[in-house]
Amino acid sequence: METPKTALLGRTLDEIQQIVRNLGMPKFAAKQITSWLYDKKVETIDEMTNLSLKHREALKEGYEVGASAPVEEMRSVDGTVKYLFRTPAHNFIEAVYIPDEDRATLCVSSQVGCKMNCKFCMTGKQGYTANLTAQQIINQIHSLPERDKLTNVVMMGMGEPLDNLDEVLKALDILTASYGYAWSPKRITVSTVGLRKGLQRFIEESDCHLAVSLHSPVPPQRAELMPAEKAFSMTEMVELLKNYDFSKQRRLSFEYIVFKGLNDSQIYARELLKLLRGLDCRINLIRFHAIPGVNLEGADMDTMTRFRDYLTTHELFTTIRASRGEDIFAACGMLSTAKQEENNKS
Repeated sequence: METPKTALLGRTLDEIQQIVRNLGMPKFAAKQITSWLYDKKVETIDEMTNLSLKHREALKEGYEVGASAPVEEMRSVDGTVKYLFRTPAHNFIEAVYIPDEDRATLCVSSQVGCKMNCKFCMTGKQGYTANLTAQQIINQIHSLPERDKLTNVVMMGMGEPLDNLDEVLKALDILTASYGYAWSPKRITVSTVGLRKGLQRFIEESDCHLAVSLHSPVPPQRAELMPAEKAFSMTEMVELLKNYDFSKQRRLSFEYIVFKGLNDSQIYARELLKLLRGLDCRINLIRFHAIPGVNLEGADMDTMTRFRDYLTTHELFTTIRASRGEDIFAACGMLSTAKQEENNKS
């Protein structure tokens, strides 16, 4: 059986420099390789034509680019596309491409499944299977058919990014470094339920935007919706966030799914104002995409509009996120769950 080759995709410049040294290649070859990977986005080592044939052959003995195309796609009437990727361990992850006038956003996954078990999330129902490597995270961008149209990346797909922080930070480095994609950190948002162990480190080691899944300003209710509240409360989280400056280029936002009859009244809006007082932040109100077996409903648009207007009137900048891809179950976890179940039966 042929020995599996190691992927070059998802490697930092330091790691490529080490590979180059090990193979006896000239030092400058490392930047040539990263340019081929992240600027020219090649699929094979043979395409790296400014490396000598001898060095390409040496590289090919143990390495490959490591890109893998999506295995399935679902297209929405609104232009949203959900892509399914298979991991080497034959698990499935999802990435969702969302075009919108002059913007094109990719929602990227960081884990197979998730440990957080939020009540409203299909990925949480899967349980946790594995962390994605930086290569598997970057591949969702590299192998996206619309990759050259992308303006933004949000880590809001399957998994909790701060539960896989080493690989997520490595992927963010590749996305923002001059040797990599050279994106501004302002084009990238990382979403989290707020894990104590990772939140401070993420803020201090990355300049990307931060989005916190909040969904209720009342601790017992949030704990029921999001078990992570029991380990690191939102009040502790807010106190931590107050130690950092979000008033300049870096943005802090809170995600708030508005559930019918649960967290959609003015009482909750007032509690949000109290909780977030003193933070330079915004609120994104989100319509709930129903998932099987969960007795939650989304609030109607009139209710969401009243909620938004109340917060805005009280000087908390609030938007209603447009609902996209509902006809293809764009909320993450639906397609991968179905595919995994199909595989388990076969």
